[in-house]
Amino acid sequence: MKKRIEVVAAVIKKGDRYFCAQRKDYGELAKKWEFPGGKIEQGETHQEALIREIQEELNTKISISSFLITVNHEYESFDLIMHAYLCDIIEGSLSIMEHLDAKWLTLNEMNEYDFAAADLPIITELKYMKMI
Repeated sequence: MKKRIEVVAAVIKKGDRYFCAQRKDYGELAKKWEFPGGKIEQGETHQEALIREIQEELNTKISISSFLITVNHEYESFDLIMHAYLCDIIEGSLSIMEHLDAKWLTLNEMNEYDFAAADLPIITELKYMKMI
């Protein structure tokens, strides 16, 4: 039986661009682009985990404005449950410490990047929200 991992992701928007980060060069998702976040630790709410992860990974304080989508995705070596939230920056400059690269991308520009499969439904949801 595959390992099941539950994570949270921050969808941070500035104008018509979203903050996206490139994963480090290891594991099944090496060098894939993603919305940053991380694992939920025991006893944490989704919101607490997301605030902690963004502080640890990007040295930035965020506030969570609303829930966006939950994605269930089966990777080859693990099953992922990812809860994505729309977030705002309170303080900090999104300094990358755990990623190879980061960019502010429009929804259309995201088509040119190799995103992790579980992040694709988030992009689809953002495009849908833009249309309504």
